[in-house]
Amino acid sequence: MSRTVWIVLGVIASVVIAWFVVDLVFSVVWFIVKLAIVAVVAVVVFFLLRSWLGRAGDRKQVES
Repeated sequence: MSRTVWIVLGVIASVVIAWFVVDLVFSVVWFIVKLAIVAVVAVVVFFLLRSWLGRAGDRKQVES
């Protein structure tokens, strides 16, 4: 009987530990995905601003 109790407690502990490990892994993966999305958006915004400011600089040179 006591061996069955230890098996049940071991299964419960395994499920609880696995729950936290999976939660941690998904949090890290989501952080990496979010970081990649932010990097892509930052690069797009950088090139848009660069092209927009570059045209504004070209206009000033033409007007001068």
